[in-house]
Amino acid sequence: MNEAIYEIRVQGYLGDEWSEWLGDVSSAMEEGGSTLLRTAPLDQAALHGLLLRLHDLGTALISVQCVARCSHDDDE
Repeated sequence: MNEAIYEIRVQGYLGDEWSEWLGDVSSAMEEGGSTLLRTAPLDQAALHGLLLRLHDLGTALISVQCVARCSHDDDE
């Protein structure tokens, strides 16, 4: 399974109260009124689900960047 860690920047401030609803995501408020979200390792389906949740919140997406790739062996 191919997973990756993503940094997602959205317009506006998302407080820590949204972290449980968004899943395993850490958030940091940035100067200029944006929030940087950093995910745990996600596959593509989970990434799309997270982006849909952000859409449901009405947040404006600024950027999505893959910052690390994670490979898992499925040989077991």
